[in-house]
Amino acid sequence: MTPVFSALIPVIVLIALGFAVGRIGWVRGGAVKDLSNLVFLVLTPALLFRTMSKVHVQQLDFRPVAAYFAGVIAIFAGTLVLRGFNRRAAVLALAATFGNTVMIGTPLVSLAWGEPALVTLFTLYTIHSSVLLTTATLVLELAVAREEERSGVRDARHPLVTVLVALRNSLLHPVPLPIIAALLFAQTGLAIPALLDQPLQLLAAAFSPMALILVGLTLSSTALGVHWRGALALSATKNLLHPILVVLAGWALGLSGLPLAVMVVVASLPIGANVFLFSQRYRVAEDLITASVGLSTVVSMGTVALVLALAAHL
Repeated sequence: MTPVFSALIPVIVLIALGFAVGRIGWVRGGAVKDLSNLVFLVLTPALLFRTMSKVHVQQLDFRPVAAYFAGVIAIFAGTLVLRGFNRRAAVLALAATFGNTVMIGTPLVSLAWGEPALVTLFTLYTIHSSVLLTTATLVLELAVAREEERSGVRDARHPLVTVLVALRNSLLHPVPLPIIAALLFAQTGLAIPALLDQPLQLLAAAFSPMALILVGLTLSSTALGVHWRGALALSATKNLLHPILVVLAGWALGLSGLPLAVMVVVASLPIGANVFLFSQRYRVAEDLITASVGLSTVVSMGTVALVLALAAHL
């Protein structure tokens, strides 16, 4: 069996299991939110902290992250240019660039390449959510302010205040916070005591299966509806165009091998659920984003396999 299928088959099986469990009704809608909190607030920090607690800052290479964000900037800015500076364009731009890096990316990269690749991946995590979600908030708030100014409505809260709050919330988040804490701990030269390391190891091991089952559970209640054409266009941009741009940016920066392969595969991941929260908050393109998250995840089973196979030759 090739490394591609060795990494993908467990991912597909666990997502399918979660989908089946959701369809049967063994796990109901209300419980999915509780499971999501368990994965994000308990299992994710345990995995991130344990992995990064052995890494020194001087060992980190941010060139792969630069290649990744080169693709993000090109797509995000291009979407705003093509669709105009408005709320809908900002949400679609976020959908085309914000991937499901934690829930799918972490177990996939771990299965494909192991812990060395996770260090590269978690380096991206230190700024991924902070940069993308804060940028999207800034664009959305400015777009809302522009619309309110044109309609004669004034918002009591200045957009920049919202951006500062968003920046604070993105840092106090279960993804970047344990990474930053672990890197600070690593600089002390200490090791995690065995009494604490063992439960952390058990929690970290539980992350991948729980996260993938949760993806399947979410898919089981997602309807594509009449928005499948728009969802397909967004999925193609996120799942295929983004990794192509990352490859080109990586070559321009002189990257090759495992660091570039990790970033390219991560760029091919489906649209992340946080985009749906933005569409809900700003009441724009809600049905389209819901359909896009679902369709992007379904087609990623094929597109990620393709990108993962090609990444082995970078």
